[in-house]
Amino acid sequence: MPDYRRCRAAGGTYFFTLVTFRRNSWLCESWARVALRQAIETTRQRWPFEIDAWVLLPDHLHCIWTLPEGDDNYQIRWRLIKQRVSRMIGSRLEPPDLPLSRQKRGERGVWQRRFWEHLIRDESDFARHCDYIHYNPVKHGLCDRPGDWPWSTFHRFVQQGKYAMDWGVVKAPVLDDGIGRE
Repeated sequence: MPDYRRCRAAGGTYFFTLVTFRRNSWLCESWARVALRQAIETTRQRWPFEIDAWVLLPDHLHCIWTLPEGDDNYQIRWRLIKQRVSRMIGSRLEPPDLPLSRQKRGERGVWQRRFWEHLIRDESDFARHCDYIHYNPVKHGLCDRPGDWPWSTFHRFVQQGKYAMDWGVVKAPVLDDGIGRE
């Protein structure tokens, strides 16, 4: 099994992309959102982190987290979140043709095994990734304006004065093709 090298920085801010198994579209269902919220809240009790930006789409999610000072272990957080969601909703999603390799590992066919991570380097990098996150529903044709998508932190950014409500409508943001790796 390959040993994937991940960038780790204690107290770092990271961009993540997680994708559902076979890109099945279930993440925006109410029961899935409840399970994900509960899994995140439970995980944060033992392994705290700040959610700086977020978007939930039918078959994947993007987010930016900041870890506490002295802590670089985002892997355990994602492992626990994915496990908890899988336990809560896995029986709804388990495909009849789940590969034997996944069955042997006790997997449920809920998530893709791995996730994409990127260490945010500076304020400009943070802003580019936030733009990517908030424009993603438009990019995928799920809505016409970022403000129309209910499952993102876009409205929080508007309230904080970081975006105007019409951001991404009058002029589409210039997005870095390397962001997201979906």
